[in-house]
Amino acid sequence: MSLPANDDRLIVALDVHNVLAGIDLVQKLGDSVSFYKIGLGMLTGGGLALANELKAEHGKKIFLDMKFFDIGATVEAAVRGIAQFDLDFLTVHGDPHVVRAAKEGAAGTDLKILAVTILTSLDRNDLDASLIQSGDIPDLVATRAGRAFDAGADGVISSPNEAAMIRALPEAAGKLIVTPGVRPAGADVGDQKRIATPAAAIANGADHIVVGRPIHQADDPRAAARSIVAELNQS
Repeated sequence: MSLPANDDRLIVALDVHNVLAGIDLVQKLGDSVSFYKIGLGMLTGGGLALANELKAEHGKKIFLDMKFFDIGATVEAAVRGIAQFDLDFLTVHGDPHVVRAAKEGAAGTDLKILAVTILTSLDRNDLDASLIQSGDIPDLVATRAGRAFDAGADGVISSPNEAAMIRALPEAAGKLIVTPGVRPAGADVGDQKRIATPAAAIANGADHIVVGRPIHQADDPRAAARSIVAELNQS
C-alpha cells in the first residue's frame, strides 16, 4: 500500500534543547511530518519564534503545549496574545474556569483549546502526594474531560488508556482527543507511566498521537516517523 508523505494524526514533540536543534530535527524529518508540538521546555529557547517560522514559512501545523493555569483574566490575555499567531492547538489545564477563559481569549480565531486532564507521567501515588481526591485515574480523567467539554474545550489531552472512555462520553461528540504517552512497540517508556502503541491509541478513539523521544532519539528520525505512520495506516 502506498503511504501518504505525512499524516497529521502524528504530532512530533520538539522536546529538544533549543531552536537550532529543533530546526535540525525538522529538516531531518522533511515531508514525513506535518504537525509539531512545542512545549514549555523549548519556550525559553526560542520556541515561539520557531513555532511561527514553521507555520508561516514551512506550512506546518503547530501544537503549542503551554498548559496554562492562572486566574481567568490572565489566561484570557495570554491566549489572546498567542491566538494572533495563527497556530493550531494550545493546551490549558482542564479546570472549567481556565477553559472558559481560554476560549474567550481564542474567540474569533481557529485556535483549538485542548484541556489537560491528568498528566500522563502521574500515577495514583503522585495524585495522593498532591492531595488530589481519591478514585481511579480513568474515572477522574473522564470526569475532568466531561467538565472541560462542558466549559467549551475543543478537545482534551489524555493518556491512550483513557481515550476510549472519553470518546464514549456524550459530551465528546465532535471533540478532539490528543494522546501523549505513545510509544512504538519495544521503545523505552522513559518517564511515562500510562502508555500505548500508536495503533492502540487511535483504536481507542484518539484523533492525534504525540511522539517525541522515539523519533528524535532514533538513529534515523525520518524512518522512525515513517514507521509510525505506516502503523497508523494499518490500524
